Amino acid sequence: MNNKKKALILGITGQDGFYLTNFLHNKGYQIIGTSRNINKKKAILSHKNYLRNDIEIINLNPLDNYQIFKIINKFRPNEIYNLCGHTSVNFSFQQPVDTIHSIVEVTLNILESIRKIDCNIRFYNAGSSECFGNMAKFSANESTPFCPISPYGVAKTCSSNLVSCYRDAYNLKCCTGILFNHESPLRSPKFVTQKIISAAYQISLGSKQKLELGMINIIRDWGWAPDYVEAMYLMLQKKNMEDYVIGTGKSVSLKCFVSKVFKYFNLEWEKHVKINKALFRPNEIMVSKSDPSHAIKNLGWSAKLDIDKIISHMCKNIGQKL
Repeated sequence: MNNKKKALILGITGQDGFYLTNFLHNKGYQIIGTSRNINKKKAILSHKNYLRNDIEIINLNPLDNYQIFKIINKFRPNEIYNLCGHTSVNFSFQQPVDTIHSIVEVTLNILESIRKIDCNIRFYNAGSSECFGNMAKFSANESTPFCPISPYGVAKTCSSNLVSCYRDAYNLKCCTGILFNHESPLRSPKFVTQKIISAAYQISLGSKQKLELGMINIIRDWGWAPDYVEAMYLMLQKKNMEDYVIGTGKSVSLKCFVSKVFKYFNLEWEKHVKINKALFRPNEIMVSKSDPSHAIKNLGWSAKLDIDKIISHMCKNIGQKL
C-alpha cells in the first residue's frame, strides 16, 4: 500500500513549480503535475535534476472545469498547489482578458472541484504583492487592504478573495501565499531581473548592445525562489488555514539591482544602460515593501538569502534553463 502523501502541482513547468517539485520530492511526496505546454513538458521530463520515476506530468487546460475536476477526482491529492496562470504585469496590460481568465477562473475551478470532491484537500493559491499596489508609507502585512493598479494585480486580488470566501463559506482548507518578487537562475527572460543579468553577461563577453529599461527608480523586495516554495509547503501543514505575506522585509531600487549586477561583471552600468520611456507601464508600483513577521512567527519561516547572494547565484548560473 502506498502511504506517500500526494501533491498536485498546477503549473509544474515554471520556476516555482520546479523548485516546489524538488522540495516535495525530498519530503517523500508522490507528485502529479500539470502543464498546458507540451514542449515544456518534454523539456522538463528530460531535465537532469527533474527526472524522477514517481513524478507524473499531465497535459491540462486549467480553464476547462471538467478537466480539473477529473484530475482531482482521479488522484485525490492531499495537497494542491496552484502555480499556473499568467505571471507578467506587463503582459496583463497587453492581454487583460487572458490574464483575468488564467488566474481567476482557474482558481474558481479548483475551489469548486475541491468543494464537490473532498473538503479535506489542502489548497495553496499563489497570490502576489501586486495586490497591495503602492506601499510608499508602509510595509504590507496580512491586514493591509488590497489596492491593485494593474490587471494582473486585480486578477490576483480576486483569486485571493475567492479563496477567503470558500474557506469561510465551506470550511475549505485553503490559503493564499501573498508572495513578493522571488528570483532564481530559472527566471524567464521576460522578467526584468533576468533581462538585466543576461545583458550584462553578454556585454562582459564583448557585446556592444545597450540594455534598454523602463523606470529604474522603482523599489522592490526581491527574494530567493527556493526559499519561497518552502513557505508554500509550511502554510499547508498548519491546522488552521491562513493567508501569509512572504517576503524578505528588505527592499532596494531597480537601479541598485542594475548596479550590483554590472559590478559583478566588472562593468559600469551607466555606460551600457538606456532608459526607454516606451517601456514604462501605464501604471507602476513605485515602492513595494513586505512585512513577513506573521510568517516568521507562525511558520518559523524567514528568507535565507539577501539581495547580494541572490544576484551572485543568478549571475553565476546564467543560462540555466528548465
